[in-house]
Amino acid sequence: MSTNLGTTNLLLGIMAGVSVLEALLILGAGVAVFMVYRRVMALNERVMNIVEGIEARQVAPAMARVNAILDDVKMVSTKVKDESERVDRAIRTTIDRVDTTADRVRSNVRANTSWLVGAVRGLRVVIDGLMNSDRRTNRPASGPTERVM
Repeated sequence: MSTNLGTTNLLLGIMAGVSVLEALLILGAGVAVFMVYRRVMALNERVMNIVEGIEARQVAPAMARVNAILDDVKMVSTKVKDESERVDRAIRTTIDRVDTTADRVRSNVRANTSWLVGAVRGLRVVIDGLMNSDRRTNRPASGPTERVM
């Protein structure tokens, strides 16, 4: 049984040595990860400083210019909208005035020419009556010399 204990002790010693090596390896890996973490954080800090510098030097002035341009565009579009509404109102007013003037001219022309239209219609009725008077009596139409009035 002593040989068995020697073999067992040897195997336990090998396992203990491997466990110590594993612990050292894990401890070394932990230290390495911590060092990589610190370097990455330092790099991140430098990158953020560079980005903030770029933002302060280039992005902020560009945004200020873009905002100024947008304000100008808004002001111009508001002015154009107001002016287009003003022109639209002026056009509507002008069209209303033209319609009113056309109605007045039409009524004045009718009032001034109504006697002429009445005279022409009356003359037409008289001529029509003279032309149809021969037909009603069933006489042939006579010439102007034969007509007795």
